[in-house]
Amino acid sequence: MERQDDGDAGSLKQHGSAEEPGTPPLACEHSGSLQQEGPDMMMRNDNYLPVPGEDKNLDVDFNGTSKSKESIPMKNFYADDGSPLYPRLGPFFSDGQRRVDYVLAYHIQKPSSIRRPSSRFGDNNFIRRLRRSMSMRSSRAPLQPKEDPEIAAQKQRTDYHEDDKRFRREEFEENLLETGLELEKDEGSKIPGIGFLKIHAPWKVLCREAEFMKLKMPTKKVYEVKQGSNLVEKIRLFIHKVTAPLHPKVDANRPQSVKSLSHPFSREKQHLFDLSDRDKFFDTKTRSSIVYEVLKRTRCTRAKYSMGITSLLANGVYTSAYPLHDGEIEGINAEPNDRKLLYEEWASYSVFYKYQPIGLIRKYFGEKVGLYFAWLGVYTQMLIPAAIVGVIVFLYGCATVDDNIPSMEICDHRNNITMCPLCDRACSYWKLVTACGTARASHLFDNPATVFFSIFMALWAVLFMEHWKRRQMRLNYVWDLTGFGEEEEEEHKDHSRAEYEFRVMQKTLKHEHSTPKGEKVKLTCTDRMPAYLTTVVMMGFMIAVTFAIVFGVILYRISIKAALHMSNYPAARSNIRATVKTTAAIINLIIIIILDEIYGAIARWLTTLEVPKTDKSFEERLIFKTFILKFVNAFTPIVYLAFFRGRLVGRPGNYLYVVGSYRMEECAHAGCLMELCIQLCITMLGKQLIQNNLFEIGIPKLKKLLRRRKSELDSKQEEELNKTLQRHERDHILGPFVGLSPEYMEMIIQFGMVTLFVASFPLAPLFALLNNIIEIRLDAKKFVMELRRPIAAKAKDIGIWYNLLRGLSKVAVIVNAFVISFTSDFIPRLVYQYMYSPDGTMHGFVNHTLSYFNVSDFQPGTAPVQPMHLGYKVDVCRYKDYREPPWSTTPYELSKEFWAILAARLAFVIVFQNAVMLMSDFVDWLIPDIPKDISLQMHKEKILMVELFMKEEQGKRLAAWDNHNQDNCTSPSSANESPPQPRSRPVSNANCC
Repeated sequence: MERQDDGDAGSLKQHGSAEEPGTPPLACEHSGSLQQEGPDMMMRNDNYLPVPGEDKNLDVDFNGTSKSKESIPMKNFYADDGSPLYPRLGPFFSDGQRRVDYVLAYHIQKPSSIRRPSSRFGDNNFIRRLRRSMSMRSSRAPLQPKEDPEIAAQKQRTDYHEDDKRFRREEFEENLLETGLELEKDEGSKIPGIGFLKIHAPWKVLCREAEFMKLKMPTKKVYEVKQGSNLVEKIRLFIHKVTAPLHPKVDANRPQSVKSLSHPFSREKQHLFDLSDRDKFFDTKTRSSIVYEVLKRTRCTRAKYSMGITSLLANGVYTSAYPLHDGEIEGINAEPNDRKLLYEEWASYSVFYKYQPIGLIRKYFGEKVGLYFAWLGVYTQMLIPAAIVGVIVFLYGCATVDDNIPSMEICDHRNNITMCPLCDRACSYWKLVTACGTARASHLFDNPATVFFSIFMALWAVLFMEHWKRRQMRLNYVWDLTGFGEEEEEEHKDHSRAEYEFRVMQKTLKHEHSTPKGEKVKLTCTDRMPAYLTTVVMMGFMIAVTFAIVFGVILYRISIKAALHMSNYPAARSNIRATVKTTAAIINLIIIIILDEIYGAIARWLTTLEVPKTDKSFEERLIFKTFILKFVNAFTPIVYLAFFRGRLVGRPGNYLYVVGSYRMEECAHAGCLMELCIQLCITMLGKQLIQNNLFEIGIPKLKKLLRRRKSELDSKQEEELNKTLQRHERDHILGPFVGLSPEYMEMIIQFGMVTLFVASFPLAPLFALLNNIIEIRLDAKKFVMELRRPIAAKAKDIGIWYNLLRGLSKVAVIVNAFVISFTSDFIPRLVYQYMYSPDGTMHGFVNHTLSYFNVSDFQPGTAPVQPMHLGYKVDVCRYKDYREPPWSTTPYELSKEFWAILAARLAFVIVFQNAVMLMSDFVDWLIPDIPKDISLQMHKEKILMVELFMKEEQGKRLAAWDNHNQDNCTSPSSANESPPQPRSRPVSNANCC
């Protein structure tokens, strides 16, 4: 890095106060930048005036006028009452010219009525102020003899911690000034007890850091983007033209026929870039990300405790750090800005039918947020055909319900089939005709079309993944992320988290004498072993808790069914099955929502225990734990209903009991598919409406209401106060950005609901589509209005979430194969029709699925208390199973039909799984990951870049040679000398004359 000249960006006047002898060394260093040399180097122990000044080596200000190198005291920007003398709308310093690129907030100890717009960075020597504060504290104690000594001691400890935080802030801020950043303090804000440090990056710092970060910036060179000529691209362009009214009115979202050639920024090659408007060359997103990189590299070392910005935030030295939003959204005075445009064209519910302005989202929030909303848009778009096909399958079930022979046989009163009791003693015999409604409803979801729909959804998942990969590559090309890869990621790996630094510091102090000098201390697997063991034990315990709760709901269903059968109220006994199913599903939903919040907190606590080194490692570990816990929590009740209920029952006279006398529950005659559908429907709708939407809308409003109740101002006074707040004060009130993991997790669980058990609930894609249309605008409103602006993070893909989606799409094929084969009656119907039916039709299927039981074989104490409930004596009852009759030589043993159907079920699983997997792999192979036109454009970019540099190099050689020729013409001593000539360009001295 070049040495800093006079007139540095800090523009702090030096008063030359030397360090006192005997003071302990306290060092602040800026890692990642070279040491500054010469007399202009800013020493930590010097005294500076608190004035952010001019840009280094830049004598022209933003308006083109000459700058004075004299320091401007900060107090000159404020009137006597503390109000700024030069007010200007927008996020600017008090001079109204320098833009605020980043803000650090911190607690201040003083009455809110005292206004102090700015403070000095180093009024006195750091150590001298420390000693003065300690001496003042000691001289202050005897003046309060009547105060409780414990209270006095507590106040002294509080003052000590606040002073310690202040000293660390001053170290850090002095260090920031050495990097060239310009600072301005505002401790007279209208938010009591909060001070703000506003940070501005001048042009030279932006250029230096952009080169260091290898930011790709558009050059002056532009080229024409030719659209693909193949059939797929023509179809895409045709669809784009047809859907033109659905595109938002945003320039960044419109297809461009020309594109600027981008190249990593370099100060030596500034002539390649269009620097006509320096204020707009680096947009606000890029400026804030540059400042954030400087903050992460800047370290403050006091004794042996090295602290970066993450450690300072974690220890409360600073309470928050955030970039500012562009401007206001509402109001007459709101100037046009990207935030307002996003609100109008993206975050409003009135534009729910339009596409998202992905280009503008990326420009404002960064690539990582832009990729999330692009992925969410592609997912929602792909749900449209899935929802249409799902509705068609459901309508097919509705249209054919009257032609379904098995349900017609169940509803036929002439059959007069008496069924065995559903529970011991309390339940009596019942007629199969009473299950008519359940049988007809089951046909809506259990019909031949659901098999086709399962195959369709498996292929749909593959098409969705391929479509997203192509869309992602197109965005990488448009956003100039094609070269973003491992090198940039390796640079980000150097930034350790605050907790990791603290643990390393503790280990360093503990093993100070045993560690060889110069060896870098780091945390090993041995250090993390207790945390890993805790994670394994806690994860296992949480999964066991989920299983236990599901088992508890099973016991609830068994006991409430028996209780309703014993009830004397006809209303309670009229529809027992529907009551038990619905209430149990609602209980499961409430438990899932509660456990989701608990598991999220536990997963974060376990990840914190492991002390990952980087933010990326922390995020991936947190995602993995959260996904496992929430997936098990959401799908355990559904898996039980799909694959276990009704299969661990036993038979009449030999039932399976749990917890003493609780008999395991059976499926209805039409199967468990209807109950699985009800559970899936209530869980999916409940999670989406309550957890995803109601919580996201209600919790912020509830917090706002509580904050208003705590405030002494009424709503009108608070509104008037908000109008007078500056931009950094308004953004401080907004909620902090906690990352995209919760948003992704919602959609991943929903994707599982849509794909895993879609054979039992064809309407799942429709409900997911309706939810996502609301979710996109809800998230947009939250990002634009309710959250602080996040740091613009670069990313070329969605990371670990893609692997989770791909894994779920593979598992979905297997799960749906088992649902069709074992949960539905699809296979038994096929086997009966082609092996046992006398006429090749479904007539007689119901009777074929029912076995006989002699009521005299009931175990003692399990027979019905009221056997004459039907008005006649029952000798033989029927139950759904494939077993031998009581008059056979092997009574109640599994019949040969059972084994034939089991073999058919297993064969179907194998054939279905391999056929669908083969088709999926074929589709994956057929569709290239990179669109052909994008690959051609990327190749063209490389050629143009090489040509640009070859042309530049050739121009440099020609310029150097012309200068050499002019020197030969003007120098008498070289008049008779002939310089060496380049072979490709003979030189004539005729132009010299």
